[in-house]
Amino acid sequence: MGKSQDVAQKFSMAGLLITLGIVYGDIGTSPLYVMKAIVGDQAIEKSLVLGGLSCIFWTLTIQTTVKYVIITLRADNDGEGGIPALYALVRRKARWLVVPAIIGTAALLADGLITPPISVTSAIEGLRLIREDIPVIPIVVIIISTLFFFQQFGTKFVGKAFGPIMLLWFGTLGTLGALQILQHADVLAAINPWHAIELLMNYPGGFILLGAVFLCTTGAEALYSDLGHCGVKNIRITWAFVKTALLLNYFGQGAWLLYDAGDKLGDKNPFYQIMPEWFLIPGIILASLATIIASQALISGSYTLVQEAMKLKFWPRLKVIYPTDVKGQLYIPFVNWSLLAGCLFIVFFFRESENMEAAYGLTITITMIMTTVLLMFYLRKIGTAWIWIILCGILFSVVEFAFLYANLNKFMHGGYVTIIIGALLSLMMWVWYKGHKITRRYEKNVDIADYYEMFKDLSADESVPKFASNLVYIDSQPMDVVEHKILYSIFNKQPKRADTYWIIHVKYTDEPHTRQYSVDELIPGLLIKVDFKLGFQVEPRINMFLRNVIKDLQENEEIDLTSKHESMKKHDIPSDFRFVIIEKIPTYDYQLPVFQEIVMSIYYFIKRISLTDDKAYELDTSLVTKEKVPLIISRTTDEKLERVSLEEIKKQ
Repeated sequence: MGKSQDVAQKFSMAGLLITLGIVYGDIGTSPLYVMKAIVGDQAIEKSLVLGGLSCIFWTLTIQTTVKYVIITLRADNDGEGGIPALYALVRRKARWLVVPAIIGTAALLADGLITPPISVTSAIEGLRLIREDIPVIPIVVIIISTLFFFQQFGTKFVGKAFGPIMLLWFGTLGTLGALQILQHADVLAAINPWHAIELLMNYPGGFILLGAVFLCTTGAEALYSDLGHCGVKNIRITWAFVKTALLLNYFGQGAWLLYDAGDKLGDKNPFYQIMPEWFLIPGIILASLATIIASQALISGSYTLVQEAMKLKFWPRLKVIYPTDVKGQLYIPFVNWSLLAGCLFIVFFFRESENMEAAYGLTITITMIMTTVLLMFYLRKIGTAWIWIILCGILFSVVEFAFLYANLNKFMHGGYVTIIIGALLSLMMWVWYKGHKITRRYEKNVDIADYYEMFKDLSADESVPKFASNLVYIDSQPMDVVEHKILYSIFNKQPKRADTYWIIHVKYTDEPHTRQYSVDELIPGLLIKVDFKLGFQVEPRINMFLRNVIKDLQENEEIDLTSKHESMKKHDIPSDFRFVIIEKIPTYDYQLPVFQEIVMSIYYFIKRISLTDDKAYELDTSLVTKEKVPLIISRTTDEKLERVSLEEIKKQ
């Protein structure tokens, strides 16, 4: 693990500062739009303000603090968090848990498309207080596009500034709010949950306002997703500071609103209204920086989420780049540019932060419900008493289904956009997962020792044209077993005679720069298995690495790979190599069940966008042969044919 990663996870002042910069971007910028969304175009009333603040206070307490900070952060999978990590911990409890895991992951990615646009747009709209005709959309587009463009270079150096900026941001939030509270201290009465109950039960349309209240906790999932970057102690301690700053600012905005009771908010944003006039420009700049950090957190979180999904076979294999030595900092080009396209679509589709508020939060509610389902199984796994599991399940379910009901009102106001995107992502992820399971079901691994004699006989059989001097296959099995499709390719599909057969296996480690290999000569000079152990930042250049292995073996006189051709041998020309990449496909002579046929058709369609083995392992394409073998190689059939005479055929 990289040094920067150690600092981030270690409980220290530096760790706490880094945590502020990584974890709280989304939830930390919510004061920009939450109170404005709650009041909307209604007349400002004391019951509305106190009720909204009470809902915010108890939402941050029950949903964010109790569920995520206290309970969910306990569920770490080798230090990693997030809904895929939670699923990995409980997947053996029930097969159907893959459904909430996939839905939750897809919904989180879908709703995340609105986070950069709504955060940046809300901040830049503050410029209208200085100049009404300021072109907000072009500025937002430039900021978001620039942010995505620089992802490919890594965020190591920029990230060092995130912590101090967010410390200043939260300090500013708390200070501005506290100054307002001192002038209108009766706003603190909102801590009484009765005001929340009154709002939900008696205020006209009060229950629907939960959709706006929910925006204050949309970043709660990020607390858990970033567990692997920051560590549980750092998150829990910094949350106490962050929650205090957020509540002070929310209550400060509420105090200002009580001054204007009876009026309508109009184009005013309570967040900017509580700022002194002299602080307005610095405040807008600081808010803009905070929203950029919030967007960066979302982008980095999406990379991590997709990478975890790939490990669980929820997502097609994509190219992953590590711009720095820190494992948590990665870059996935396909995800980056897809997110940029999605964010720009959101900006141009909704145009105003107010319109984004009307659509934001619907799918993240679904993610939280899915997390609750998985969390209950995790609590049981670690031996939590049933009474606590039931109480937690009821409490979180009531809160989250109430939010879901309120957020369903957003469907026709643009929420359908993220629902459609989430549904498409869920379908893709489920088909990829199911297709992989179907493929694995028909795959067969065999003991390679049973085929030693066949390798010897084929290599010595000069009646078979030589396919290559050295024939290389990449295998997913690290032990003495091998995938049957490799043997099918060598002996059945087209007998492939070679002087030496190489079976390659690649394993990745948590260290960034590991470059190790081991060699097992199964049949000396004829059948060799090489296991590579590579660090997560090492590009898997198998073509080059294998050449280095061969050079070591030759220098140690363990093997002689000089060309066997006489004209080449006298000049010490090394023998040729050829890689064979195998893809399994269904065949028409064996029909899968109808449901599996449909799944596999979509699976192979999606597979076209994923990374192929030759690209993943950076093989020289001029040395690669691609083959397709039947998905089902060995099978029995009850179908019998009756042999009849030629005369009987003619009579028919």
